[in-house]
Amino acid sequence: MSIDVKVPAAGESITSANVARWHKKNGDPVKVGEILVTLETDKVSNELEAPAAGTLEILVVEGEEVSIGTVIARISGEAGAAAPNEVAAPAAPIPSPTPATVSHGVIELKVPAAGESITSANVAKWRKNDGDMVAKGEVLVTLETDKVSNELEAPVSGCLKILTPEGEEVSIGAIIATIDASATASAAPAPAPAPQAAPTPQAVAAPAPAAQAVATPTPASAPAPSADAVKPDFSVPASPVERVVPSVVSEGRTTRKKMSMLRRKIATHLVNAQQTAAILTTFNEVDMSSVMDLRKQVQDDFMKKHGVKLGFMSFFVKAVAQALKDVPSVNGRIDGTDIIENHFYDIGVAIGTEKGLIVPVLRDVDQKSFAQIEKEILDYAKKAKDGKITLEDLTGGVFTISNGGTYGSLLSTPILNPPQSGILGMHTIQQRPVAVNGQVVIRPMMYLALSYDHRLVDGKEAVTFLIRIKDCLESPTRLLLEM
Repeated sequence: MSIDVKVPAAGESITSANVARWHKKNGDPVKVGEILVTLETDKVSNELEAPAAGTLEILVVEGEEVSIGTVIARISGEAGAAAPNEVAAPAAPIPSPTPATVSHGVIELKVPAAGESITSANVAKWRKNDGDMVAKGEVLVTLETDKVSNELEAPVSGCLKILTPEGEEVSIGAIIATIDASATASAAPAPAPAPQAAPTPQAVAAPAPAAQAVATPTPASAPAPSADAVKPDFSVPASPVERVVPSVVSEGRTTRKKMSMLRRKIATHLVNAQQTAAILTTFNEVDMSSVMDLRKQVQDDFMKKHGVKLGFMSFFVKAVAQALKDVPSVNGRIDGTDIIENHFYDIGVAIGTEKGLIVPVLRDVDQKSFAQIEKEILDYAKKAKDGKITLEDLTGGVFTISNGGTYGSLLSTPILNPPQSGILGMHTIQQRPVAVNGQVVIRPMMYLALSYDHRLVDGKEAVTFLIRIKDCLESPTRLLLEM
């Protein structure tokens, strides 16, 4: 008996996850609570812990994208006896087909019901090939409806016969495949001696003759014989670990690799922003002398009192909150033919990570002090580095600030973060000659860029908004008085 390790749900809008990193190797012994794998979705990362002790069998390799609910590993041995209740619990969210015996041990695989309003499903992807030998509990196929995705598992072990190809739409209850259970019974020896004879650390193993016995009756179209030649000590055909195509392929002068889910989400998000909004950018520049002088004056006392440094970002966050109050149209969004006006000030701050850009949200910044904002930014940066950002951290913002100046950017046109109507681009601070009271002086200047949705925000409002930010930063004591 074994316990399945499945991809857990991570939010209503998340239907799949990427197996980013296994922290244990195939065949390793694991303890309850040990971290097994890091999963990445298009929004967050998540670490799965071992639900029980036993021997780990990895079914999905690093770099593979799988649907929510997919079995990516099994824990066998000690696990089966230690936690029998956990075996049935994970299976609840994934309805299994009701098998019906046709004749001589042949089981029908049917499309299960997925809700009263759902009458059909699309056969999105077969995880096994026609003629493959499959083990009970292995994921066979991904079905998609207009609302949800679903993984069907093998109800029994045997030889798979695919009746409906990928891309076909079928009705609920339709038979899409059969499994000949008698093929396993006639081909496989008794599994009892398997653990004693296994020379490898695989969780499912058997003596070498067992693999030869399986290979003999396998249909000609199945890839099992070649896999058995590589792994002659398996009592079942090659698992997905052996069959997967590498995610990174070297092609001479180029290297091809899969995009991460986060990078794919970023790409889709940005293209969607360009296609669904009328984006226009307006620019201004701000003299950072006052902010820099104020930081120098209070930095030591600020550190002693709050334990964090007073950075530039808290000034910009407070300035944006004030500007949103003064120009409320920017603090809104279009929803179909309606305009949604926001009466709260949750500001997203873009943070660059090794895997891509994320935008955690600072809540109710108009009610928070500079120290609270700095601490939250620092906490988010640490969580992003450790891969601990959650879905809740990234949702609900009304406006975004992006600091390209961190990387030396002098000027840019930021892209909106839908469904928001505005984003502020900060840039590098540069010593430049400017005219002050008829005199040319050298001042630390920063270019500001405001991109906005021109469908909702007019040019006058956008310029007013940007000038309001400029005024707040060039007279930062106003921000302290308005707290």
